[in-house]
Amino acid sequence: MIIQNPDFNIRKIAESGQCFRLKPVPSGGYVLVARGRVLHLTDTPEGAALDCSQAEFDAVWRDYFDLATDYAEIRAQADPGDAFLKRACDYGTGIRMLRQAPWEMLVSFIISQRKNIPAIQYCIEALCSRYGEPIESAGECFFAFPSAQTLAALDESHFLACSLGYRAKYVLAAARMVASGALDLDAIASCSDEALYAALLAVPGVGEKVANCVMLFGYGRLSRAPVDVWIRRVIDETYGGLNPFPGYGPYAGVYQQYMFMLRRDAG
Repeated sequence: MIIQNPDFNIRKIAESGQCFRLKPVPSGGYVLVARGRVLHLTDTPEGAALDCSQAEFDAVWRDYFDLATDYAEIRAQADPGDAFLKRACDYGTGIRMLRQAPWEMLVSFIISQRKNIPAIQYCIEALCSRYGEPIESAGECFFAFPSAQTLAALDESHFLACSLGYRAKYVLAAARMVASGALDLDAIASCSDEALYAALLAVPGVGEKVANCVMLFGYGRLSRAPVDVWIRRVIDETYGGLNPFPGYGPYAGVYQQYMFMLRRDAG
């Protein structure tokens, strides 16, 4: 499958901080493990090439890459008087908001606290390789993200062995909440933003930033704009300490991704 769309840049999506299992491979291109599948992606002169059938693309990847959303139109709605936002929109063109699994996002962003992206990826791959179901692809073995039931049956030492540190107890608590039904991640998908946010904050180890990340990257709530260290610098250095995101409306989370990439890449 070839995707000819200026708003589909594999490298930018992979480096945007929203997905930890989309990685470059030494032979060229990228490999993604998601939804219990493995997808190989390559940039070509014709566009982004996805190594899958039309049927798999329609059933899985069209939705995963949010291809029904017009990101050019989202950028067109940005305030033209907001100079930094305009620069960020231009710089970040090609990023899409992936439709990822809420369970994977919950665990991933609990792990993400006070860690850089390589460290987060290391921890997640350690969990997956030890406790995820194997997936064979092109002669290689990959691992799906482990289920809540699988992780809930472990004890904290297993997570410490995956370098989770103080986050180990929080991942275990989240797994047990989901496995027991105390937290139904599918059911809360129909909640209002406020109710969804409150449900996520009830999970041990989940604060404002993690809850907003799960809402944005796991539930497609594009109005949510998580504030990490880079976005905090944008707010403080560019907007005089006044958070601009509440005024950005239904696409604040998309603008946040553009700003994140611009500010982080600037150093």
